Amino acid sequence: MGGLFGVASKQDCVFDLFFGIDYHSHLGTKRGGMAVYGEGGFERAIHNIENSPFRTKFERDVEEMAGTLGIGCISDNEPQPLIVRSHLGNFAITTVGRINNIDELVQTAFKAGTSHFLEMSGGDINPTELTAALINQRDSITEGIAYAQSMIVGSITILLMTPEGIYAARDKMGRTPIVIGKKDGAFCASFESFAFLNLGYENYRELGPGEIVFITPEAVEVKKPPNDKMKICTFLWVYYGYPSSVYEGVNVEQMRYRCGDMMASRDHVEADSVAGIPDSGTPCAIGFANRSGIPFSRPFIKYTPTWPRSFMPQNQSKREQIAHMKLIPVDALIRDRRLVLVDDSIVRGTQLRETTEFLYHSGAKEVHIRPACPPLLFGCKYLNFSRSKSELDLITRRVISRLEGENADKKLSVYADPNTEEYKAMLEEIRRELKFTSLEYLRLDDMLAATGIDPSQLCTYCWSGRID
Repeated sequence: MGGLFGVASKQDCVFDLFFGIDYHSHLGTKRGGMAVYGEGGFERAIHNIENSPFRTKFERDVEEMAGTLGIGCISDNEPQPLIVRSHLGNFAITTVGRINNIDELVQTAFKAGTSHFLEMSGGDINPTELTAALINQRDSITEGIAYAQSMIVGSITILLMTPEGIYAARDKMGRTPIVIGKKDGAFCASFESFAFLNLGYENYRELGPGEIVFITPEAVEVKKPPNDKMKICTFLWVYYGYPSSVYEGVNVEQMRYRCGDMMASRDHVEADSVAGIPDSGTPCAIGFANRSGIPFSRPFIKYTPTWPRSFMPQNQSKREQIAHMKLIPVDALIRDRRLVLVDDSIVRGTQLRETTEFLYHSGAKEVHIRPACPPLLFGCKYLNFSRSKSELDLITRRVISRLEGENADKKLSVYADPNTEEYKAMLEEIRRELKFTSLEYLRLDDMLAATGIDPSQLCTYCWSGRID
């Protein structure tokens, strides 16, 4: 995934920038970076944060850097921010998103006069560098950002810093957020709405889809008004968002409570306790427990002081091992108990199967699984939520392939409908493969209702396959 943060201040901004970026560390990706502009011009620092916290890697840089303008990021993979010299002037740029037509855009850039791109390890082109090259094909930065967003298939949200101020641009469909914060003598731009609260900023406003603004310490100037249509990613609330985050006026923790509540309203499971897979499954479990009347408990505790996030290592087996090692059992709350276990989602199913086996081994009598979102049937086309190379990595697609053979892809819409026999057969196959006592997912209509947002403004592609 990834997150970004920027500050325009009348005073030195490095402290605010440092902690604003650090508050995006829950996004759990590979690199962090900071760039500032001050009397000495542009300065930049980039570090690998896979095995060390952002603060640890950047403490020395914070002491040495100075400036009144700054941008930074927690990045999926690519090193950024980048510092660029072009006919538009010098600028620093950082992005969040996904570009699906990189090869096509590279050729377009070559034809327009770009001479070369630097390759990252693995041979890939840095998407942020490509975005900068597209911006430089126009006569102004605002026109360039709008052009880049129009050409990119996928999604791109941008912070671009010049010596005069910072351009903030939300992706054209608003799949990821940008929130503006304000305090005396400064404005900031942030992916996460909570990241600036402890720094003294108040919520100023959220950018609309495709909106471009120019931020200085004195003002936020609209350079391009927002588009009419929005498709914000619903999975932000389900999984990636921090509990205190707010997107489009809807708090993540509260939405997750409602998801658990709605699951329980359709459920008649008999159990001794309800538990959530830490961390994002926990509020859903609380909502389930409150509605069902089944007591909430914590039969295992997540050990976090030294373990990285489980999806950070590139190797899948290592991710699964880390996820397992972090969960410490509480025997008294497991042995001889019937447990309802709420998780945010099931992707491959490997980790949840191991967790279930671990509970049985610890003496659980029954383990009833309740994912707090619908079955994931499609790999995301718009954001880097997973490193999966194939949709067959999804347990749903593997099961449907077994059930339907060559016709599997033609029947996905039927399997997405919770009222069909095919949907029920898919759930039974997943339940049997992963050795759950029972399995029931949150319905798509209930999940959308839990957000409280007009469903037409929410992206549900990974569950429904619909892009309208």
